Amino acid sequence: MTATPSIKDEPRLDYVTCVSSAGSHRMAYWEWGDPENERVLLCVHGLTRTGRDFDPLARALASDYRVVCPDVVGRGRSDWLVDPMAYAVPQYVADMMVLIARLRPAQLDWVGTSMGGLIGLALGGMVAVSPGMRPDRGAFGLGVRPDIPLGKVVLNDVGPTLNQEGLARIADYVGRPETFDSFEQAVEYVRSVSAGFGTHDHAGWEALTRDVFNQHDGRWIKHYDLRMSLAFAAQTPEVLKLGEQLLWQAYENLPGDVLIVHGQKSDLLTTPEVEEMLRRNSRASLYSIPGVGHAPTLRDAEQIDHIRQFLRA
Repeated sequence: MTATPSIKDEPRLDYVTCVSSAGSHRMAYWEWGDPENERVLLCVHGLTRTGRDFDPLARALASDYRVVCPDVVGRGRSDWLVDPMAYAVPQYVADMMVLIARLRPAQLDWVGTSMGGLIGLALGGMVAVSPGMRPDRGAFGLGVRPDIPLGKVVLNDVGPTLNQEGLARIADYVGRPETFDSFEQAVEYVRSVSAGFGTHDHAGWEALTRDVFNQHDGRWIKHYDLRMSLAFAAQTPEVLKLGEQLLWQAYENLPGDVLIVHGQKSDLLTTPEVEEMLRRNSRASLYSIPGVGHAPTLRDAEQIDHIRQFLRA
């Protein structure tokens, strides 16, 4: 007799409808654990990745949380945007707000890798808006709208300041329309451009390839909208500088504890920035991973256990 799979063994796929200036789009999300659990952990991936990156972490935490891992629009099972210039943090935050409204968490913790961490910081900036700054609608019996219940935040190899050399390296391959004759060739490609992920066995590299490449007409192609590179390339130094100022303000005012996960060989999050982050937020702590660059995949047992201990503390 075959055992019935536990709710923590495999994720459930669902969708939420979001909007942009060009119309509506669906964002896919993978959900683990008890759907009635009001403790929600949102795990948000990096620039060209998908929510399935978090499978090992989500499986380990599904007993504690309702773990939700979205495919950010333009990636994985989510729709692509009509306007490629909308592939930017403000749109991603708007989509996450819709998802959070769907989930209605009593407690919301966050794990964000690279871009996913920036989305979390931007969301935190909205949470940090003081109720005293919001219009008082008490005369209409409405009061002040409640804050998003954002709690602990894990920033995986990302901070308010981004290293330009690291960004340039990522930009170099984002828009390339790589296609391969076999899945194994795609695996080798992912291994070559993702050396910063650290050491993984062959099965690990296959898992990291399976959801970012898709077989189409006998060829393996990238499973994301290549046009997102247009918005990525359009970010001027002036725009980035303004964004950094807002992100630092958001970071300093995050309402809960922060865990900075730092790949010691990272070319995106530098050691001086990590030191600055620790100085500017007294609730931040550091988990430094030797031999890994940008970004730790949070797949091995030691990394998962460290994050689990932080979230449970």
